[in-house]
Amino acid sequence: MIDVHCHILPGIDDGAQTIDDSIELINIAINDGITHIVATPHIHPGRFDNNIATIDSAYNKVAQWIKRTNAPIKLSTAAEVRISVELLTMLEDNAIPYLGQWEGYDVMLLEMPHSHILPGSDKLIKLLLNNNIRPLIAHPERNKEIMADPSKIQPFIDRGCLLQVTAGSLVGRFGDNAQAVALQLCQQNLVTLIATDGHNKKHRPPKLAEAYALLDEKISGSYSQQLKINVAQLISNKTFND
Repeated sequence: MIDVHCHILPGIDDGAQTIDDSIELINIAINDGITHIVATPHIHPGRFDNNIATIDSAYNKVAQWIKRTNAPIKLSTAAEVRISVELLTMLEDNAIPYLGQWEGYDVMLLEMPHSHILPGSDKLIKLLLNNNIRPLIAHPERNKEIMADPSKIQPFIDRGCLLQVTAGSLVGRFGDNAQAVALQLCQQNLVTLIATDGHNKKHRPPKLAEAYALLDEKISGSYSQQLKINVAQLISNKTFND
């Protein structure tokens, strides 16, 4: 299994704070059957002011440990990018690492505010697509406005956005409402992939197996297999640690 949204790099966002935290989360992922991780620290101007340099620095610490211990995991990097006015400048500066490629587009893991859909988001989506960037909306099922009315995500899909649902949402770790919306989106075949959004071992562990098993039960094994194929397709151009 491959996880393409995980906060395991140490000390640069609200995920792992130390290299020991990173190691602990990686071992949880390995024990769950995960073979590849794309680390996606937050780029959230004013809160987590990350860029390619800060991400690469944290990545190198973890990659060195993987190489030294021969841990059975492959690691690469991207970022979870918060919608903000600074995003336009970051695009101009080529300061954002992309998650992968989809149908000829670079894919950006894009995060909305948790409370609502930001006015003007539709204009940003159009701008990104016009610049050959396809947004992958992170955890829409946990956005309060979408939880209240799941149809609010449809205009983003119609404009060409992809959707990433959190594995923990599917198995109930974020409450009944998030679970119901996550399942609904999957049942409507609107989800491109699932990922852990792993942050810590207790409340947000990097685990996928239980969610895939639930999809096998609630929908079908062929559906969960397609989500895995989508992940592999997305990251086919990524470079992982040796």
